[in-house]
Amino acid sequence: MKAVLTKVRAFAREEDGVALTEYLILLGLLIGGAITAVTTAGSNLSDAWDAWGTWWTDSLAPPPATP
Repeated sequence: MKAVLTKVRAFAREEDGVALTEYLILLGLLIGGAITAVTTAGSNLSDAWDAWGTWWTDSLAPPPATP
């Protein structure tokens, strides 16, 4: 029984897993931020492209056909 308690206490004092967990959380936050930034930029770019395309087709309509 003492051996089990000794191993549990040693595991609780170990700090290697804590550092790994912190790095994984940081990595997750960075990846989430990058995905959010790319998604937002892509959405804004799509909206701008659609607005430009609408202006292009409305402003530069072909002249009326003559019979």
